[in-house]
Formats: sequence, C-alpha cells, structure tokens
Amino acid sequence: MPYSPEMIEELNMLSRFNLMTTQEGLKVHHDAEVAVVSATARLFEKGLITQADGGYLTDLGREAAEHAQSALMILQSPPCN
Repeated sequence: MPYSPEMIEELNMLSRFNLMTTQEGLKVHHDAEVAVVSATARLFEKGLITQADGGYLTDLGREAAEHAQSALMILQSPPCN
C-alpha cells in the first residue's frame, strides 16, 4: 500500500521533532498550512503527540519519529556502488 498524502504529511511532521532531547516539543500555530495543522491533529488522535497543536512526542510517537527519521536518512543517502 503506498503512502497517502495524509501519511506523508504526518511523516513530515514526525521528522521535525528533535530526537536528541525529550525536553523540546513543537507548536503548530492556527495559521500554519492546513495540511500541517491537520497532520498534527491526526498524530494527536493516534496518540503520537501530547497536544492537538503539537506538544511533545509520546513513547509511541518517539518510536514512530525514530523510524520516520531513519527512513528519511536512508532515502536521502547517495546510492552505494
């Protein structure tokens, strides 16, 4: 099953979290792009972040963000020859 545009926005949102610390969250303002606001709300509904407008990663959210950021790094790597 391919990623839907909504999933891609959620993955993009997860990639914005700083995994080097648990003390840093994100705040999505009401005037942000509609897709970003919607993705953030869906991540909250899924229990991945603590607030509907951002907040901090939950334990499950941290795991998801780690996987999302790892996949992004792999896909951005130059090809091995």
